[in-house]
Amino acid sequence: MSHPHPELGPPPKLAEGGLRVTPLGGLGEIGRNMTVFEYGGRLLIVDCGVLFPEEEQPGIDLILPDFSSIRDRLDQVEGIVLTHGHEDHIGAVPYLLREKPDIPLIGSKLTLALIEAKLQEHRIRPYTLEVREGHRERIGPFDCEFVSVNHSIPDALAVAVRTPAGMVVHTGDFKMDQLPLDGRLTDLRAFARLGEEGIDLLLSDSTNAEVPGFVPPERDISQVLRQVFAGAQKRIIVASFASHVHRIQQILDAAHEYGRRVAFVGRSMVRNMGIARDLGYLNIPAGLVVDVKTLDDLPDDEVVLVCTGSQGEPMAALSRMANRDHQIRIVDGDTVILASSLIPGNENAVYRVINGLTRWGANVVHKGNAKVHVSGHASAGELLYFYNICRPKNLMPVHGEWRHLRANAELGALTGVPRDRVVIAEDGVVVDLVDGKAKISGKVQAGYVYVDGLSVGDVTESSLKDRRILGDEGIISIFVVVDSSTGKIVGGPHLQSRGSGIDDKDFSAVTPKIDEALAKAAQDGVAEPHQLQQLVRRAVGRWVSDTYRRRPMILPVVVEV
Repeated sequence: MSHPHPELGPPPKLAEGGLRVTPLGGLGEIGRNMTVFEYGGRLLIVDCGVLFPEEEQPGIDLILPDFSSIRDRLDQVEGIVLTHGHEDHIGAVPYLLREKPDIPLIGSKLTLALIEAKLQEHRIRPYTLEVREGHRERIGPFDCEFVSVNHSIPDALAVAVRTPAGMVVHTGDFKMDQLPLDGRLTDLRAFARLGEEGIDLLLSDSTNAEVPGFVPPERDISQVLRQVFAGAQKRIIVASFASHVHRIQQILDAAHEYGRRVAFVGRSMVRNMGIARDLGYLNIPAGLVVDVKTLDDLPDDEVVLVCTGSQGEPMAALSRMANRDHQIRIVDGDTVILASSLIPGNENAVYRVINGLTRWGANVVHKGNAKVHVSGHASAGELLYFYNICRPKNLMPVHGEWRHLRANAELGALTGVPRDRVVIAEDGVVVDLVDGKAKISGKVQAGYVYVDGLSVGDVTESSLKDRRILGDEGIISIFVVVDSSTGKIVGGPHLQSRGSGIDDKDFSAVTPKIDEALAKAAQDGVAEPHQLQQLVRRAVGRWVSDTYRRRPMILPVVVEV
């Protein structure tokens, strides 16, 4: 198995007749999926998604792929193929189209409808090409065939990309539910046919590669939901992804069966369910869905609320309900259903929300205590089955953390893919398919690009480090006025603390140390304000460390008069 090396440099020019694959996100992480294919000087992008921030990224709204390696080549991009409509696959499209709005988007009906609604908020009208399973489209030098795959959102597609360098198949996210709610199976016959033709490189979903066996059918959840609905005494509040149409359909069916009305809460939930209904992907009986404003007129045992926040996102409706910061107040006897998985890294946030809801008396039903979620990603048994059907000549695990990628690589090797043709890469690592063999050829920049409010890319790792220090240790500010000619103190020092746990009156102990440091600087002829600020910072920092064993941010200001 080949793998990236920290000393990798920029890749050489692509060999004539070769195909280059550059993942800019989705490898070593769950989210931010984006892969760039290059042939003959032209580019094809598959997916362009976001990653949601974790606790150590305070203030960040979204994390984007780094477009810098293709920024000066956007004129060469033939199109963006979107495998399905989840945020981790389409969420960054508006930010790429801001740089070149006329890049065509290729995807299924629901996927394009979801991204078009999102782009409308960014005032971008995209060029789109709607495709469906069985379609084959020539996109520049890339001959793309689309294959039906089953996932936790309707209309998901895999894509087979044919070039003179060989055929590459990108699965997108998929599983092999044999009893899907919409009857749309992963098309194993199509994958077998592609395998017979010869798959030179397979990029395969790795998310559940560590999980043995097969994913249970989505329809298994229906009976559990009915039991929860049957036992609920007051309101039922369901938190789900705003794009999980199948799960919402099951909630609607249960609500209809038990005589409850449903209201969608949250902008993205209302928008996405409206799109799914209008396109026929969501079957809503007449009168079942009502406006949230009318719920006060209904008895609690006739109400179902469907909202976002199943991952503990701080600004989502469920988190705000748990914090008593939402118009909907959780009361004793309410039932809350978290109808989704835990994305790695979100566990603490989710359990914090569960505890908050439980505190107010809610009965919280989640994956840990009831079967209210099944995964949308193939488990190890399904992946083994899939590889035996496809028989790829080269395998590149995608979509997963390192443990998932390595587990998936091992599954591929067990089914007969030569170990020297199983390529474990990471974001930015360039893989070239030349003469039928895939190998790593270099690395391009593929770091995190942070969205903070309206700013994109302005927040750096250094900024986040400062935020973490401020959040963990607080800040001490020092204001000193010195004589510009002598360097002697003529005002201050004045010290203030916020969040450091140090009382301002305790600073009398460090004032002499600041005076001493500045007096010595004056004797040595040091009068430049920046140098004086560093002397003040060191003096205060040593005192705080020795006295309190803390490391707050220290912000000295030295003014000359």
